[in-house]
Amino acid sequence: MRIKRILMVGLVAGSIGAAAILYSVGSLLVTPKPASVGRPPIDLPYERVLIPRNDGASTHGWFLAGAKDIGGILLLHGVRSDRREMLERSRFLSKAGYAVLLIDMQAHGETPGEYITFGYLESFDVQAALAFLRTRVTGRPVGVIGASMGGAAAILGREPINADALVLEGVFSNLEKAIENRISLRFGRKVGKALTPLLSMQFEPRLGIPLRLVAPSEAIANVGVPLMIVSGSLDMHALPSEAKTLYDRANKPKSLWLVDGAIHQNLHQFAKIEYEERILEFFGRYLK
Repeated sequence: MRIKRILMVGLVAGSIGAAAILYSVGSLLVTPKPASVGRPPIDLPYERVLIPRNDGASTHGWFLAGAKDIGGILLLHGVRSDRREMLERSRFLSKAGYAVLLIDMQAHGETPGEYITFGYLESFDVQAALAFLRTRVTGRPVGVIGASMGGAAAILGREPINADALVLEGVFSNLEKAIENRISLRFGRKVGKALTPLLSMQFEPRLGIPLRLVAPSEAIANVGVPLMIVSGSLDMHALPSEAKTLYDRANKPKSLWLVDGAIHQNLHQFAKIEYEERILEFFGRYLK
């Protein structure tokens, strides 16, 4: 009997320890990533902007005016990053004449937030930023480039995105798959499949957001503007098969570009010349 008690105590202690570890991992996934972004670069006349949101908070960003007869582009960074990730994109778009708006989404950079929500609450920043951008390019079309979480935020809003053309880069199909991919990269696919439900089940109790609402593969059916989906052919965070799922479920007009040899990374840096050519051709076609 004593041995049984010892084994039972050990089992309970082990279970509590494992639960504590999983809870800690869940905490790390949603912990904010604040950063002091600092002053904008001096090579172009960026303007610091503070954009009011409907929930009373404000979105921090940089705005760069463009040509008077050309539209604007909103640039959305990935998870645990900030507006500086999109600086090089802003430069080539500005050179082409576009006005450009770079923002920090909630719980990132200088925009406050209690938790990272992988696109759900971040969608409020997107909506506010698009409304602001339209006031700066009155009567002209606007486009969006969203990388990873930024792309998810662009399409997870309660209303269809108020843009005229949209580029999604390295966007996951749903949050459960995103978690599984990341665990699998570190510990293998079997462990990833086993642990994903234990981490995913924490999302709604922690944040009050149903997991089903963080599913770009479902939300993409609501996108009614020209769409370009871009992903690395070797991306293991948002698999090429997920990019194809997004493409298959999207409305026309749409296009899919799997960047040969790229992983989950800054695709502009990886394929600079081809990236700029394709992006400018896409926006040139649909932001007339």
